[in-house]
Amino acid sequence: MGKKRVGQYSLEFRRIAVERMRGCNNITTLAKELGVERKSLYLWREQLDPESVIQRKTGPPGKSRAAVLEQEISRLKRVLADKTLELDFFKGALQKIEERRRQSKNSGGKTSTTTSGE
Repeated sequence: MGKKRVGQYSLEFRRIAVERMRGCNNITTLAKELGVERKSLYLWREQLDPESVIQRKTGPPGKSRAAVLEQEISRLKRVLADKTLELDFFKGALQKIEERRRQSKNSGGKTSTTTSGE
């Protein structure tokens, strides 16, 4: 039997294979059952199941899904906090710019903040 063509398997077939990988203890057996190379299954998982990629990057394979999600939540909270600080900075800068514009518009006439009897 010759080499298989690239793209021989439909997207639906690859999705089903990746879904079956989640609950599978023996990927080699699954690959034989499906008639595909083991490395293809791992490649499809990287392409179609980003959660598995996050799990592999965040810790050992035995880590529970809940622990992986907790880490992702913590990461997102840090990102949100950074964005909140940026937003506060830009709000303050915008307020200063608006105040300067108001002052420059009023500079041509009498200033209402003057307390002396002019």
